Amino acid sequence: MLRSASKLTLCGAIFDAPSKVAEMKALEEVVSAPGFWDQPEKSQKILQARKRLEEFVTKDSEVAARVSDIDTLFTLGREGENVTAELESEIRKFTGVLQTMEDGMLLAGENDSLSAIITIHPGAGGTESQDWAEMLERLYLRWAERKGMHTTITDRLDGEAAGIKSVTFEVNGENAFGLLQSEVGVHRLVRISPFDSNARRHTSFASVFVFPQIDDDIKIDIKPEELRVDVFRASGAGGQHVNRTESAVRMTHLPTGLVVQCQNERSQHKNRATAIKQLRARLYEHEMNKRRAEEKKLEDSKADINFGSQIRSYVLAPYRLIKDHRTKLAVGDVDRVLDGDLDDLIHAWLVFRRTGKTAGDGKDDLPE
Repeated sequence: MLRSASKLTLCGAIFDAPSKVAEMKALEEVVSAPGFWDQPEKSQKILQARKRLEEFVTKDSEVAARVSDIDTLFTLGREGENVTAELESEIRKFTGVLQTMEDGMLLAGENDSLSAIITIHPGAGGTESQDWAEMLERLYLRWAERKGMHTTITDRLDGEAAGIKSVTFEVNGENAFGLLQSEVGVHRLVRISPFDSNARRHTSFASVFVFPQIDDDIKIDIKPEELRVDVFRASGAGGQHVNRTESAVRMTHLPTGLVVQCQNERSQHKNRATAIKQLRARLYEHEMNKRRAEEKKLEDSKADINFGSQIRSYVLAPYRLIKDHRTKLAVGDVDRVLDGDLDDLIHAWLVFRRTGKTAGDGKDDLPE
């Protein structure tokens, strides 16, 4: 086994921290130069790039500090001290920091650094699938909370008995879109149904779509004559004003048939602004998909989002296991994942996307 100091040297070779420090110094010179703020949009991008580099350098320093702590614990252990529990804890933290840094390196897509918009729809199956869709909504909201990202639910339609018929929400944070692309597709749940008086096992499906929140400087031409805008009274919670006034907005882009709606704000004007932002994101993704189709380079995860072509199965009975069918990664701690800890699944997908390498044995022996 390599000693921890050797591992730090290896990490340094992979992450190349000195070059990041040099890049950061170069950006500092640009920021301090006269006329830096003459082009606000360009200046903002440079500041964002500097922030990412600063975070990377900070992480690199944290890695060095943790390696030093681990070396100290190994030394104490060799001298007879009982440091097993503390050493295991430090190694877990060390591994988490390295994985976060590696994920950042694997996010090389054009829009990976952007915030995201998530839409979840239940499959056929009524209440059972609608409840599963709500479980997925909670999963992603908890994941965003763990990552320190801000979420805003812009449209939500409750199920008649339980669960949801659909939900759309924003996830605002660095790399949200790049990380959440791993979730695009159909998610399959196998469990003993809480809605079945005979306690039979049921299989449910829900689909997840993720779109990037497009920067304002990316031009998406939306002509007024190509839009049909409908206003209506919002449904669900929100108070008398929301439910008694036509503040909710639905926009239909006639050339493509894309539809978005927003009803979370009391102001129709604010709902219009949010709907336009979502429509721009959907149109951008629509155009990107057309381009990929023409070039025959559609991503496998987005090639066929139909029920029955699930990307991941969550089995709660007769045993407990989560299996990603693309990366072959299996996770036994189901409750941890459903509570928002997606890090291992996302990391395996990022590696798979970049290298094509899977994490498991390739067997999909899950119950039908």
